[in-house]
This record gives sequence, structure tokens and C-alpha cells, in this order.
Amino acid sequence: MSPSQPRGLPAEDEVRALVERILDGVVETPQSEPEASLKKSSPVTQPGEEGIAIGADHGGYPLKERIAFKLKEAGWEVTDCGTDSHEAVDYPDFAHAVARKVADGECRWGIVIDGAGIGSSMVANKVPGVRAALCYDISSARNSREHNHANVLTLGAGLIGEGLAWQIVEEWLATEWGGGRHARRVSKIDSIDKRYSNPE
Repeated sequence: MSPSQPRGLPAEDEVRALVERILDGVVETPQSEPEASLKKSSPVTQPGEEGIAIGADHGGYPLKERIAFKLKEAGWEVTDCGTDSHEAVDYPDFAHAVARKVADGECRWGIVIDGAGIGSSMVANKVPGVRAALCYDISSARNSREHNHANVLTLGAGLIGEGLAWQIVEEWLATEWGGGRHARRVSKIDSIDKRYSNPE
């Protein structure tokens, strides 16, 4: 209990959880069963066989190397999609490579890093089946997974330091997809995706 919290009153996070449960049961109208892929999944707190594809342009290369090292050290299976030097390259090539690994089912997750993270997010989201989120703090990382079912994370190496970047990655991987009322909304995202996707 915090010093400012009156004795006997519930903590703020407990109140928030109670309100969310009430809203889930009262405000939201019953919906049809969401697609299997949108059902609530288990937390991804431990490394497993489902790998992570990671890529970056020259601006994100040093941070990519550090994050890939930490992921491998933690036991994750990491597929490095490049780049492999500080030489100038084009971020769309690497964002696309990572997004395809996720869309094709070769890797469950994707992480792409460039200077600001914006361009890579735009590129990744052009690939059908990918829901890429640019995250810049712990809250956006958690929200993108819990609410938006993101499967690709993009980071801006020029905007955040290595310490915060790793905290974002950890939170993003550890946060489970919330399902519930969010499933209907993500299903609509996927429906729009399919509407504008052209078969290869």
C-alpha cells in the first residue's frame, strides 16, 4: 500500500482490473466466437521453439546486434535477416525480410530496427498477415501485444537507448494477447488486410 493510499482501500490496479471486468461483461455486446488465431493465447514469457526474426538497416545495426545477442543468451532461436555492417542500406529490404518470415510462419515474432522505427513499421504492415507496431516505451509495448495482437515490433535506434530497447523487447515478448473484446477489433484489421491483399 502506498503512503498516500488510505488504509483499507483497494490498490489502484485492483480497481482498474475490476472496472475492466465489469465493462467486459456489461458494456460489450455478445459477439460470435473469434477466429482461432485471435483467441487468447498463453503468455510468451519463456523462450521456445517459435523463433524470432530480427533485422535492421545501418542505423539500427548496432542495436540489432545487441538485442540479437541478448535474445540468444536468453535461449531464443533467432533468425538474423541482416544487415551485417554499418554500410548504408535501405530499411525496406530488411523490414520486408523480417515481415515475410513472420507471415510465412517461419518465425512467430519479428523485430525490425531503423533510425526512427517508422519506415520499418510501414513496410512490415504492407505484408499480409503482419501487424507491426512501433513501440517507444513499456506501455506501448504492452498495449500493442495485449490489445492489437502485434506480431512484429519495430524500434527506433536513434530515439531510444539500448537499455530501454531491451526492456521494450522483454515486455513485448512477455505480454499475452488479451483476446476478449479486442478480438473483434483485430479481426476487423485482418479483414481490411485481406480486402486489399492481392494473391501472388
